[in-house]
Formats: sequence, C-alpha cells, structure tokens
Amino acid sequence: MAQLPKAYENFKKTYPKIWQAYDRLGGLVHDSGPLDKKTRELLKLAMAIGARLEGAVHSHTRRALQEDARAEEIYHVVLLGLTTLGFPQTIAALTWVEDDLQDNRRLRRKRRPSREKISRHRTNE
Repeated sequence: MAQLPKAYENFKKTYPKIWQAYDRLGGLVHDSGPLDKKTRELLKLAMAIGARLEGAVHSHTRRALQEDARAEEIYHVVLLGLTTLGFPQTIAALTWVEDDLQDNRRLRRKRRPSREKISRHRTNE
C-alpha cells in the first residue's frame, strides 16, 4: 500500500482505535460487492473528482494505475464528468490526473532497460 499523507499518519497514531475501525470499514465496503479492484478505484476516482478533492484524485489515480488501469481509462473517467461537473472542474481534474500519469510514465521509463543495455546483453550471450 502507498504511504499515507502525513496528516493521515498523525491521525492514525493519535487515534489508533478509530483508525482501525475506519480501516476495517473500508475493507468491508471494498469486499462487499462484485466490482474488481480496478473498477472500484476508477469509481473512487470519479467520486473524488466530483467532490473536488485534489488529494483523493491523486491517490485514486495512483491506485488505479497500480491496478493496471490505462491512461485512456483514467482520462475517460475525467471526461465523463464534463457535462455533470462543468468545464472548469474537468480541466482541474485533468491537471491533477496528468501529474500522476506523467510520474507513472517516468517511473516506467526508469524501470525499462535501455535499448543499448539490451543489445549489449545480447552480444555478450
């Protein structure tokens, strides 16, 4: 699981019993229905966008990516809000998810071996 924001970590330390109950409730809600993890994260992303919760938008964008959501799926979630939430909110949400999508692309490039390394490895075989 991704590291929680500092305010959440502080809450967790200060009120451990409340945090445990909240965490259990979250788990029960997620496990109570037929939706797969990726779909749940895309729905949670949509709710965060609708509620204008930037931090939650970032969190659920990253979580959706961890569940193998494609950038196109995430953009589609944002665009679906256009006629309900309005143009300004959609543009704001696009900028928020784009931050995480760019970070994800950078991470994938770092993990991928360069073509030079691959060709050197093949010539050494």
